[in-house]
Amino acid sequence: MHTSKQEAIRAITSLPDTDSMEDIMYRLYVIDKIKRRLEAIKKGETI
Repeated sequence: MHTSKQEAIRAITSLPDTDSMEDIMYRLYVIDKIKRRLEAIKKGETI
């Protein structure tokens, strides 16, 4: 199990050096949303 910090570092280091802070923040936002949705699915909290 990876910590949130480790996941963020991995995601950021995989991005090109030319990406803006906005790009980085969006990437982290998307990862967080996907992670939350997958947890909701596992708990049966979906329609």
